[in-house]
Amino acid sequence: MSTKTLPYLLFLPATLFLLVFFVYPFVQVVTEAFYADGTLSLGNFQNMLGNWKFPGALQNTLLLTAVVVPLQLIMSLAMASVVTRLKTARNTILYIFTIPLGLSDLAAGIIWLAIFEQSGFLNSVLVGLHVTEQPILFLGYAGGWMIFAAVIIAELWRAAAIMMVILVAGMGLIPKEYYEAAEVFGATPWKRFTKVTLPLLRPSLQTALILRTVNAFEVFAVVMALAGSNMPMLMSETYQWEFSLHDSGVAACYALVILGISVAATLVYLRVLRVPKGAGL
Repeated sequence: MSTKTLPYLLFLPATLFLLVFFVYPFVQVVTEAFYADGTLSLGNFQNMLGNWKFPGALQNTLLLTAVVVPLQLIMSLAMASVVTRLKTARNTILYIFTIPLGLSDLAAGIIWLAIFEQSGFLNSVLVGLHVTEQPILFLGYAGGWMIFAAVIIAELWRAAAIMMVILVAGMGLIPKEYYEAAEVFGATPWKRFTKVTLPLLRPSLQTALILRTVNAFEVFAVVMALAGSNMPMLMSETYQWEFSLHDSGVAACYALVILGISVAATLVYLRVLRVPKGAGL
């Protein structure tokens, strides 16, 4: 085997994987979206845009992402800082923080449904402590902001650990000499965090934010468990059009919308958090 062909052979399995599990499904989705009755058409997009649920699904998805991702970033930075600074019981605390990663999205949604439903744990505590006289309907049809808040809390608990793990790894790569030098020059803990940790953590922040934002655009099981159809999302509407309404064309259009805003968010993060040439550890 020649040394010239060896690199191509090594890349072959990864290339085949991408072709079979990414390129081929992507071509299928695009074909479904832009073809109706065997002809090139924008009819599926018109049906999607004309549906009364689309504006609400788009707004809910963007709003949920805009609220959850910044809060999870703050939480994950705090948890990663705690784990990094610990001298003892570090692995135990890290394990406790990452417990939600072992649960599926649906399992996490069911756990929080058991907390927020009318006969759930939260109402039992409130009634037992005489805070309320009767159970509160947190997840009712007219719940509105309470349903939204419940989904936010569930998502914060479920997925903050994803970002934390990435940030813990990034913080572990920062040399201690940087902090020691900053301390010598009288930098406070907050100054060391903002002037040393955050700038050197930029590549990890970029990765964590991209992964979490893309996942936030695709949130599905938690919302279905807690809100059902009371809180339409882009992913839930994709599911409804594909499996309930049996319209693959409109479902494909929803999938392309999710892909489009995910790519746009990724490009923003790559631009805003880009690492200057020559920078890094």
